[in-house]
Amino acid sequence: MTHASLIEYPCDFPIKIMGRTEPGFAQAVIDVVICHAPDFDPGSVEMRVSRKNRYLSLTCTVRATSREQLDALYQALCDHPQVVMVM
Repeated sequence: MTHASLIEYPCDFPIKIMGRTEPGFAQAVIDVVICHAPDFDPGSVEMRVSRKNRYLSLTCTVRATSREQLDALYQALCDHPQVVMVM
């Protein structure tokens, strides 16, 4: 049984990724995103640091082409050891 998607593809889809503020975190996330969305522009990443500077939040807006693409991207981000949360 397949479920109809509420998202119409292709579309711009923002993904928020959080991790500890440490060297290489942003680049590691960008590398994962580019693997799944080769047309992603790293210059478009929005970054926010937590109040106590412990965590870094990245918002990456990708051009999503399918549910499978988004599922694979979410899984790869969740599996990354530096990533704490993906929304």
